[in-house]
Amino acid sequence: MPRAGQRPRLVDVAERADVSLATASRALAGRDGVSAEVADRIRQVARDLGYVANPYARTLAGGASSTVGLIVHQVDDPYFSEIAGGVIQLAAEQGLLVQICQSGRDPDYELQQLRHLIAQRVGIILISGSGYDDPRVEAEARAELTAFQAHGGRVAAIGRHALGVDAVLPDNEAGGNALAHHLIDLGHRRITVAAGSAGLTTVADRLAGVSSALRQRGLPPTDLAVVHGDFTRGGGRAVTEQILNEHPETTAIIALNDAMAMGVLSTLRSRRIPVPGRMSVVGFDDVSVAADLAPSLTTIRLPMTEMGRTALSLALKPRSTRPRRRSTGHLLVVRDSTGPAPTA
Repeated sequence: MPRAGQRPRLVDVAERADVSLATASRALAGRDGVSAEVADRIRQVARDLGYVANPYARTLAGGASSTVGLIVHQVDDPYFSEIAGGVIQLAAEQGLLVQICQSGRDPDYELQQLRHLIAQRVGIILISGSGYDDPRVEAEARAELTAFQAHGGRVAAIGRHALGVDAVLPDNEAGGNALAHHLIDLGHRRITVAAGSAGLTTVADRLAGVSSALRQRGLPPTDLAVVHGDFTRGGGRAVTEQILNEHPETTAIIALNDAMAMGVLSTLRSRRIPVPGRMSVVGFDDVSVAADLAPSLTTIRLPMTEMGRTALSLALKPRSTRPRRRSTGHLLVVRDSTGPAPTA
């Protein structure tokens, strides 16, 4: 064990955890070959001893690394690619490199990617994408980020509530509220939400905004149906088939992101259902291709490129005593995919 005043070593962690030096090294680097139970025990011992893993020490002792680690849910989703573009823009201005990882909306894989970035000795970690409505799911990620920051790393998030770090928070609830009011103003009363996977805070927040709009207009909850699916274009296609089969009275579909909205439009087109003559469709995010769809998509505009820049700028600032929050605002952009509700 370390003597008084001596920095704890990897061998001290291995001895306290009763594992080999190689096993301790693999666990702290986030590599495969160690069971989850053993790896958790080793990391807890490291935290208890105040051990600084080599990836931290070699890189952060003399200042921030020149690499930014960015974790997104899905690299081919235009929402995340535009956010990544903002991160890359500012990183280039600051002489930094960006390493991008994909979590696939899997919290366990996200944790693995997070540990990978730490092992790769990045100086800044940015996490972009919805959080999870069960705080226990994010507890391990929060613990890793807390340790990373304690040893000089910097962290910021986009769209996350519970990580205890600086964050850029999209205007999700207000945006959902604006979409529903727009459709109600057009006379729609049979509205169905094409929602992403249950358990995502982004889905819950946007759905809460839609529901609050119905309450504000005195409409019964039965006027709103919700169908969950993958938060992707393919998910939008599958959900639309389910809506047409199970909720044929629907006159408007609210897709909770533009990727799903693209899938909705694709299915309606293949089924020869006129948009907006028979069915109005709205999305959320206003990705760059939304205006070029046929019909062009009514959606909520978020400043995605600026969100990426803002997150990195927060991470570049000295750490504050309390996490900083930046709200994005939102704008309803009305295009050709919405129109008056069809008459009976």
